[in-house]
Amino acid sequence: MKKIAIGCDPNAQEQKQDLIGYLAKLGYDMVDLGSDDPIYAHTAFQVARGVADGTYDRGILLCGTGLGMSIAANKVKGCYAALCTDVYSAERARKSNDANVACFGAFTLGIRTIEKLAETFLSAEFEPGCSSQPKVDCYMEYDQQRG
Repeated sequence: MKKIAIGCDPNAQEQKQDLIGYLAKLGYDMVDLGSDDPIYAHTAFQVARGVADGTYDRGILLCGTGLGMSIAANKVKGCYAALCTDVYSAERARKSNDANVACFGAFTLGIRTIEKLAETFLSAEFEPGCSSQPKVDCYMEYDQQRG
């Protein structure tokens, strides 16, 4: 069972709660890391650090557009957050890019779409040796070498 960290800003509390219930029914161990802090970066950093250090298998972040959360989460070394807006990007975020955190927009996507994208993201796995491997290796190496 995958342990999933989830967090949001105050704009996405309802969607976060719905998503927790949906993913828990699919068998994921959901860990809620909050939604009350209006400075969404604090929540993004907490989820990103937990995923990067291996406490959680994957992370999910929600805000109005998902943009701010993805920018903030990507500041954490070892976090590879992807803004997912459609099923194909949610799948490729994992399979081709080895993303470990998915970000969604509560104002731009309906809850059923967010559920489908999260399910797709969490069920997909990176394909070692795929044509994207050298690209992923490049940015992961750069990430690990930065200060």
